[in-house]
Amino acid sequence: MIFGIMGGLGLFFFGIRTMGDGLQKYAGDRLRNFLKSITKNRFIGAITGLIVTAIIQSSSATTVMTVSLVNAGLITLAQAIGVILGANIGTTVTAQLIAFRIQDYCLPILGIGVILYLFFKKEKIVYFGQILMGFGMLFFGLLIMSDAFVFLRESQKVLDLFASLDGFPLIAVFIGTVFTMIMQSSSVTVGITMALATTGLISFPTSAAIILGDNIGTTITAQLASLGTNISARRTAWAHTMFNVIGVCYIFLLLPYYVKLINLITPGDVGFIITTSAEAARFNMNIGDAPYVARHIANAHSIFNILNVILFLPMIGGLVKVVSWIVPGEVETEEEFHLVYLKGQIISPVIAVEEARNETVRMARFTLDMLDDDMRALLNDDIKRLDNVRRLEGRVDVLQKEITAYCVQISQESITPEVSKDITSLINMVNNIERIGDHCDNLSELIEKKKVGKYTFSEEATDGIRDIYHETRHFLEFVISGMVRQEGSIKPEADRFEKRINYLEDTLRQAHIDRLNAATCSVESGLVFIDILTNFEKIGDHVFNVAEAVVGIK
Repeated sequence: MIFGIMGGLGLFFFGIRTMGDGLQKYAGDRLRNFLKSITKNRFIGAITGLIVTAIIQSSSATTVMTVSLVNAGLITLAQAIGVILGANIGTTVTAQLIAFRIQDYCLPILGIGVILYLFFKKEKIVYFGQILMGFGMLFFGLLIMSDAFVFLRESQKVLDLFASLDGFPLIAVFIGTVFTMIMQSSSVTVGITMALATTGLISFPTSAAIILGDNIGTTITAQLASLGTNISARRTAWAHTMFNVIGVCYIFLLLPYYVKLINLITPGDVGFIITTSAEAARFNMNIGDAPYVARHIANAHSIFNILNVILFLPMIGGLVKVVSWIVPGEVETEEEFHLVYLKGQIISPVIAVEEARNETVRMARFTLDMLDDDMRALLNDDIKRLDNVRRLEGRVDVLQKEITAYCVQISQESITPEVSKDITSLINMVNNIERIGDHCDNLSELIEKKKVGKYTFSEEATDGIRDIYHETRHFLEFVISGMVRQEGSIKPEADRFEKRINYLEDTLRQAHIDRLNAATCSVESGLVFIDILTNFEKIGDHVFNVAEAVVGIK
């Protein structure tokens, strides 16, 4: 019995994970597009949360991801609440699938999945095979658990223990809460509850109470994900906890009526027990099993979350005010020194790559600010700007290490060739952006050297620096825009930018030599001037490398 429960639970858990991974790979960029569909429309946000959760097979994953998006400032608290409400419905899809009793066909499904996964080369077929493998393992694990629980019926003490829960629904809620917190998966709790109820060990009212507790327990993941994040992200986690707890409270107070409602809308007598061999053969189950209870439990899980969404979706504005009171303080506007978009764990490689891309764009914009501050210090004699250049250079260095480490972490997940290529391009972008930051820091040192040495540039030299700065800045701005749009056609324009910068550097260098020959420029000023031109030319080279990474050449 113990071996059956352990093995069945392991297969069930691993099946959910395998199926979710396969679905994510099969969905590919479509999952990313679903996330981008989050708008100010709360209903669209709820639908997005529902669909993404149905794909990922985990409301906890969607919730953690949403907390991360809020922490990054990509979506607002109100938008996040809509997404999480939808995720709560999406997580009930697994329960509905289990209730179909596909266990009878789990082995052929698993076998077909293995054949597709091992013996086909086309990616979509391989990913579909992985989905079927996970699907088959999930139901085979459930079947093994159900068979193991049959032995518990032979123990009168066990029967008395489970029967005692019927008079104490609050304890059943507590059990559901704690078990889901431990397992970090509401689907596992629902699956075990169905297995216990199907074998007649617990009644449907007790099962419904456990499912209510399951909805409280699943909120712990968001709370853990919000640790160390900003106020908006913590408020998002509390919103998830609050409307799940409130929902459980009002349903718990009406539990007898709620059970009657589920019985009314769900086909089959929930109290029907198989008593003859003919009935057992008809349902392909054991004598003593309850064939209809699994669907009742699945509907209890779904209806609870649907009612919660109907109740709270129109009240999102009020929810925002309440969680703002629970988590007081002003929303942080100051940019964080470390990662902004990559808070939390990796939920999906596709989502993680998108977040890493956003972080890389942020890093590139820091170098654009550094370049601007350098030129304000040089052209406007605003030397204090150089302090900001040094501060941003520290940020860029830290971001290079952390984004690279994050990309390596993604690459260790189960990823597609497309995601692997994206990771390689991102690492190339990050390394080249860091080098741009280094050259901007070199410029600040040269500008400070010019200031300390009281060197002067001729008007012609100053105009030349202004020209190459504007060309370099436009190039960097153009490539950053291409990074944001993931534009694959920026290469021809990037070629033209690099050629113009190289031409300017050569022309200005030759003009400087002419001034030296004419004795209209000092040697010390000239050395600083040449070094400034060299750094602009190097910046142009690294911006060009970033452009090649954007289009997938590097």
